[in-house]
Amino acid sequence: MAAAMIKCMCMVLVVALALAPGGEGVIGCGTVVSDLGGCIPYVTGRGPLGSCCSGVKALYAAAKTTPDRQAVCGCLKAVANAYSAYLGKAASLPSTCGVSIPYKISPSTDCAKVK
Repeated sequence: MAAAMIKCMCMVLVVALALAPGGEGVIGCGTVVSDLGGCIPYVTGRGPLGSCCSGVKALYAAAKTTPDRQAVCGCLKAVANAYSAYLGKAASLPSTCGVSIPYKISPSTDCAKVK
């Protein structure tokens, strides 16, 4: 049953990210899903940090422009809405992985204000 729940949650994540507004950024939610997919086991308490930080760092390095950062923010905001039970652990990923992002991963973040 736990495996089925994880698979279901992964599908919800993919759908939420695919439907999230991306703004004018070059980075789409598909890239966010690809880069952060390795974080799902860690965030949901089902596995180790593993390759998660390499994905976090790759996404951080790719988001060089304001539109890119706003697009990534929108995707992360959609994930925060879909996975509110894991919000604390998800929001701590940047600091856990040693990167500093210019916004909080939260359903209440105003991505339009991200610079």
